[in-house]
Amino acid sequence: MRIEIAVLPVSVFAKGESIMKLLEERIKKDGIVLPGNVLKVDSFLNHQIDPELSKAMGEEFARLFGDAGIDRVLTVEASGIAIGVMTALTLHVPLVFARKKKSALINEPIYTHRVFSYTKKEYSDILVLQKFLPAGENVLIIDDFLANGEAALGLAKLVEEAGSKVAGIGIAIEKAFQPGHQRLLDKGYRLESLASIASLDNGKVRFTAED
Repeated sequence: MRIEIAVLPVSVFAKGESIMKLLEERIKKDGIVLPGNVLKVDSFLNHQIDPELSKAMGEEFARLFGDAGIDRVLTVEASGIAIGVMTALTLHVPLVFARKKKSALINEPIYTHRVFSYTKKEYSDILVLQKFLPAGENVLIIDDFLANGEAALGLAKLVEEAGSKVAGIGIAIEKAFQPGHQRLLDKGYRLESLASIASLDNGKVRFTAED
């Protein structure tokens, strides 16, 4: 029996061209704007994954936060894992991801926090085993999207409850017209976003760099 293996499309990154510009171009090419200010990028970021793009984003986050003495990268399942693991790989540190459901196998002390998903319109309890968030570390939070900031703030809460420091927050795509960006800055967190969207009006993506 012949087995067909699907090959995911990969990006070809031109030498000297910034990942920020390439990500913006990819969003314009393959992103789909849905009602309710939702941007669908499941063809390359959070369902089917372009590994070359994820690798480039991880390397860029490692460069941006290279001066922060990162000990650990933290993300949330599932969309942040690909970018998070590439960031951690480049920084040579562990990646830990917060789970959204408690497994029957989890019978050890945990840190947990309730967050609201803008896309799914529902609450979920994110959790991390305490042994995977030691005290006294510099933790870099990585995620794919920033809208209202609930996920990032929830992850930051876990880090601080563990007795560690949020050394920075790296976001692949932020919707700058929603309150998440300012909420994180108001908390004093260092925020770096690779693509910043000014609006999704009339089904068209407009980036803050274009203003």
